[in-house]
Amino acid sequence: MSKPSKERGLTLVYTGDGKGKTTAALGLAVRATGRGLKVLVIQFIKSPQRTYGEKIIFDKLGIEIHQMGIGFTWLKTPEEHRDALSAAWTYAKARIREGKHQLIILDEINNALAIDTFPIDDVLPLNEVLEVIRDRPQGLHLVLTGRSAQPEIIAIADLVTEMNPIKHYYEEGIPAVMGIEL
Repeated sequence: MSKPSKERGLTLVYTGDGKGKTTAALGLAVRATGRGLKVLVIQFIKSPQRTYGEKIIFDKLGIEIHQMGIGFTWLKTPEEHRDALSAAWTYAKARIREGKHQLIILDEINNALAIDTFPIDDVLPLNEVLEVIRDRPQGLHLVLTGRSAQPEIIAIADLVTEMNPIKHYYEEGIPAVMGIEL
């Protein structure tokens, strides 16, 4: 990969087991929009069947966001997830290659690439993801979020931030909180 530069476009990765990966990326989307950049968010795991705060506000702000997943991998069949991942990746590739955005966030793509309970390499091939990152249009910044970022993704990224949990209210039995997680 060539030397990092704002003209080339940067690849940023937010990964790790701690909270805040999507939150950091969405904050970046707001900042970029404030500076006049055209932003697109594609969520690989979150389903349009649920209501998330980011979708509500991004619609109001005019930030394009698409929830293309079907939720947690243990709630649906592997085939349903494979179909959703295939559709999300096909859509993401097309949107990246069209070159109409300056920032595209591939939210939870790292989670998707790390699925090992059923095969996904034929519907979301890591080598193809790497190729699309390398060959993206000039000036396009890409953000990839999610746990368990693949070593190959980390290797080609310009920035990698790992969120590490120190303390979390889940440990005290507090479930997802409206406005914090949802």
